[in-house]
Amino acid sequence: MPSKITLALLLSSFLATPALAQAPACGGNFAQFLEGVRADAVARGISDEVATKALRRASIDNKVLSRDRAQGVFRQTFLEFSRRSVSANRMQVGAQKMKQYASTFARAEAEYGVPAAVITAFWGLETDFGAVQGDFNTLNALATLAHDCRRPELFRPQLLSAVEMVARGDLDPATTTGAWAGEIGQVQMLPKDIIAYGVDGDGDGHVNLKKSSEDAIMTAARFIQALGWRAGDPWLAEVTLPSGNFPLEKTGLGQGMTLNDWTSLGVSFRNDVPSSKNLPADLVLPQGRNGPAFLVFPNFEIYLEWNQSFIYTTSAAYFATRLAGAKPYDAGNPGDGLGDAAMKQLQQKLAERGHDVGKIDGILGGGTRAAVRAEQLRLGLPADGWPDQELLGRL
Repeated sequence: MPSKITLALLLSSFLATPALAQAPACGGNFAQFLEGVRADAVARGISDEVATKALRRASIDNKVLSRDRAQGVFRQTFLEFSRRSVSANRMQVGAQKMKQYASTFARAEAEYGVPAAVITAFWGLETDFGAVQGDFNTLNALATLAHDCRRPELFRPQLLSAVEMVARGDLDPATTTGAWAGEIGQVQMLPKDIIAYGVDGDGDGHVNLKKSSEDAIMTAARFIQALGWRAGDPWLAEVTLPSGNFPLEKTGLGQGMTLNDWTSLGVSFRNDVPSSKNLPADLVLPQGRNGPAFLVFPNFEIYLEWNQSFIYTTSAAYFATRLAGAKPYDAGNPGDGLGDAAMKQLQQKLAERGHDVGKIDGILGGGTRAAVRAEQLRLGLPADGWPDQELLGRL
C-alpha cells in the first residue's frame, strides 16, 4: 500500500455503485468517506463546487497516524520544562512583540479583557511567535484523523470546518500547513474554533492566523475570553511557604480555599499581592514542598482548558507572569523525584490500594498527585503530592 492514498485514484471505482450514498462516518474506503464529508458540507450551505474543490486532492497521511499513535507523554518536571520554555530569548522576543503590537494588545484587552502577557505567553510556547507552525498539510491531516475511527467525533467536525474555511477564502487546501493534529497558525487553533472565534485583526477581510499577527492576537483573546477568562483577575502568583508546621494536605487543585485563607496560614507573596482577599485560590507545588510554590486562581482553569498538561499549563501561566513583570521563581531544592520505571511501579501500588491514577504510564498527572497526597497523609509523611523513594518504599 502506498504511503498516501489520493481521492483521485479511487473515485472511479465507486462512481457506478449505489454504496456511495451510504458513506461511512469514519473508516472504510477513503473516497467513499470523503464523499460523505462533501455531502455534509453541502448540507451545511457550502456550494458543491467549493466542497468538491476542497476535498478532491485530500489524501491519507501516514505520518499523521504515526504521530497520533505515538504521542509523547509529558515526562519532564516543572523545573525542566519551565527552564527550557521560559528562556531568556523567549522573554526578550516576547517583550519585543508586546511593544511592536502594543495597539493590538490594547484593543484585545479592551474588547476581551485578556492581558497582553497572557496572549504572548501562549504565542511564544505554541510556535515561538509564529516561527514554528508545523509543516503538515492541514486538510490532509484532518481528513486522515477524521477517517481514522479513534476519534471521529472530534475530527470530522474539524474537517467540515476546514472546508468552510476554504469557502471563506481563509484556507488553501493545497498549501495551508500546520500541526499534525490540524491546528493552524501562530497560536495553533483548530478550524472549528477559528470559525467560531476568528477576528480580522488587521482589517483585510480575512482571518489569517498563519501570516497575520494581529489576527492571531485578537483571535486568541476572543477564544480565551470564551473559555471563561475573568477580566482583571490574576491567574498565578508565586508564594513562599512559612517554616514549621504547615497543612500540606490542603494543597492541590479544588480544595475550596481563598487567598485570605492562605495568607492567614502564613503564605506570603514574592511579587505583587492580589487585591481581592476572597478570591478562590489553590496552592500548587509542582515539585513538592521544597520546590517552587504558586497560588492559582480561577483564571488558571482557562490554561487547563487550553492544554490539559499540568506542567505545560503551569509553565505557560508562569511565563505570562514573567512577561507581566514578575521576577524569576525560587527553584528551591526539590530533589529528583522518581524515574519512569519507579513511577509506574508507584502508580501500580496506588491503583492496588484503590486510587484512580488513570493509565499506568509513569506520568505524574492530577490523579496520581492526589493519590500520592492521600498516601503521604496516611503514612505520616509530608503530604505535598511529590513522590519519592521513601514513599515508594513505604508502600
